[in-house]
Amino acid sequence: MNVRPAQKRDTAAWAKMRNRLWPDSLANHRKEINDYFDNLSQSLIAAAVVELDNSQIVGFIELNIRDYAEGSTESKVPYVEGWFVDKDFRRQGFGKLLMDYAAQWAKSNGYHELASDTEIGNTISIDAHNKLGFKEVDRIVCFMRSV
Repeated sequence: MNVRPAQKRDTAAWAKMRNRLWPDSLANHRKEINDYFDNLSQSLIAAAVVELDNSQIVGFIELNIRDYAEGSTESKVPYVEGWFVDKDFRRQGFGKLLMDYAAQWAKSNGYHELASDTEIGNTISIDAHNKLGFKEVDRIVCFMRSV
């Protein structure tokens, strides 16, 4: 088992996992992943995958640098934009390995914080973040109105 930077050859597996995390279309996910590899992405600057010894990809983490994150006083903050482990491989430490990778990536790039979020009702993700040393800093409900 290995956590490593995502590579172009991971696109199909990564897109399928993204689609389970954010149901959309595989074509849209493939496009966003290809934009990442072509250095065209506006919301993704680093990504890693968990690869088993048999070369199966079972999880990913996507990172960005945001200008703002709740609870931070820094002007730029590494942010976990996506974090996913296939349901058959959860509760085996793969999510922690991905988050440890993200923390090390942030630290090696000169940052002192790592921010993340989840939906307010996603208690599994909230518990996982808490167990990995994150501290809840805010809760919000967002609204949108057509005008």
